Amino acid sequence: MLPDWIPQFRYPLVLALLVVPIALMAWHAVRADRRVVLPVDHVGHASGVTLHWLLTFFQWLPATILACVILILAGPIQFAEPEMERSLTNIEFCVDVSGSMTASMGEGTRYDASMAAINQFIDLREGDAFGLTFFGNEVIQWTPVTRDTSAITCSIPFMDPTRPGRPAWLGGTAIGKALLSCRQRLLEQESGDRMIVLVSDGQSSDLAGGNDMKLAQQFSQDGITVFGIHVADSDVPSTVVNIAMGTGGDAFPAGSRESLEGIFQRIDSMKPATMKKALPSSTDFFQPFLYVGLATLGLSVLASFGLRYTPW
Repeated sequence: MLPDWIPQFRYPLVLALLVVPIALMAWHAVRADRRVVLPVDHVGHASGVTLHWLLTFFQWLPATILACVILILAGPIQFAEPEMERSLTNIEFCVDVSGSMTASMGEGTRYDASMAAINQFIDLREGDAFGLTFFGNEVIQWTPVTRDTSAITCSIPFMDPTRPGRPAWLGGTAIGKALLSCRQRLLEQESGDRMIVLVSDGQSSDLAGGNDMKLAQQFSQDGITVFGIHVADSDVPSTVVNIAMGTGGDAFPAGSRESLEGIFQRIDSMKPATMKKALPSSTDFFQPFLYVGLATLGLSVLASFGLRYTPW
């Protein structure tokens, strides 16, 4: 692993051209055809080694400029220190909108309390992605899994069980069908953890006969954690408990608004957001080579006024 201060290159093959300026510099160092001795009587001739290498240095300047150009063309880059980012969790809310959700809870209905708690949970889990599914006997996939949660917030009045003119197929409680629909939505997500939060106040016949354990095994294999919230004063149905516990989640009874909000906070603590290192970003790093090239060009121009070989 190279140190951070050493640049890397987008086009490393271009660096092979550096052999040209290196060869030019080597040639200037060893060539002997530039030596001119002036015959002066009764005067000894110095070796001229110092002058030779001084003039050779200035003759290296054009090759140095060429080397800087090649390095810039190779696309030097430097990687920034990797930052920490939140690991994404895809959370699908599966909300019961059957007629029993119109029962009172606090100042409103069970549905009102559930949606209010869901919106608070969304604020608590800022940075995650959320989807929303409503169900009765059938399933309505209301929003896709997204970080734009405005559609979830705006959905509250439209799916209110007290709203007149609701279709009859929203009157039952098909939890198994709804969970399978949520599973399909989550499997479409290419990255991140997967979680389903089931909010219901009833029992479901499509979980009987061992179907609950089959679903639990299926969800566990898919890496989907299920949390069940039973918004009623009765005990959580054993089928919901089996699914939740079988996937690494849990099921909770919620008989009041306060307990409902506390359950969502507990779910957050059981599945806390994790942080991971993001891929380091790269930036162009041609400035040092540009500055060296310009400085060398200026020095080469100055040297051309006198510090050069004159073989005549």
